[in-house]
Amino acid sequence: MKRLRILQFNMQFGQVWDAADPDNAPINIEATIAEIKRHYADIIMLQELEHVRPDGTHTPMPPNYSQIKQELKGYDSTFSFPRPDPRELPFGVGLAIFSRWPLEPLACVNISSPPIEFDFMGKIKTPTDRLMISADVTVEGQKVRLINTHLLAFFMLKSSSEENPGQRKLVEEELRKSDLPTILTGDFNVSKHQSLVDQFAAAGFSTAQSEEITWQRMPFVLDHVFFNDAFRCVGHEVVQSPASDHFPLVVDLELSD
Repeated sequence: MKRLRILQFNMQFGQVWDAADPDNAPINIEATIAEIKRHYADIIMLQELEHVRPDGTHTPMPPNYSQIKQELKGYDSTFSFPRPDPRELPFGVGLAIFSRWPLEPLACVNISSPPIEFDFMGKIKTPTDRLMISADVTVEGQKVRLINTHLLAFFMLKSSSEENPGQRKLVEEELRKSDLPTILTGDFNVSKHQSLVDQFAAAGFSTAQSEEITWQRMPFVLDHVFFNDAFRCVGHEVVQSPASDHFPLVVDLELSD
């Protein structure tokens, strides 16, 4: 049996948690990096690495990813922004995978969002596309597929992913296509998470945990580590950390020979 430790973490571009004023909490990327490093994970899956600029554009070189990459000696990594969009709100974007084993990047998929109108600071907006990235690693001679995603928070638009299932369906299709030991992580932004757990279970994937909340702003289980039957979960922890508005999720998996 080969054991892998997975860290799933929406790092909210380094903005720490302040329950009294979460939207204006300070950015402390050093605290983010310390949180990432202290778990000694073999695979690190991150969302919201970078802060969107006011005009919706991306920095030419992602500063937070670059700093994390510099600090994580001995890890290979891949990073992707979603495609630039002037509608992008000034929050967090970007996905990364870090691995102790060399990565073979596979795909970067922009996932369309439906044109649901919502009010943001007095202006009518529609949501931008989401993102999914994937890569393969070889662990002691056995190839493993890694998938990382960040889906739209429909509940914040007074809707749901049950009413708008397209993004979830696309991820499910990716799971069904894989004939390898596969790990899917991400911030799925599904407030009624059991429907997501059931959907991916029908595709042959289990979640490491679905009881403890992972988002500090509301009592939701938004973040997951899913895996197929090539793996067995032997431990997990939702880490009560102030390093982000999302709690890190640490999962220990055993890969069958």
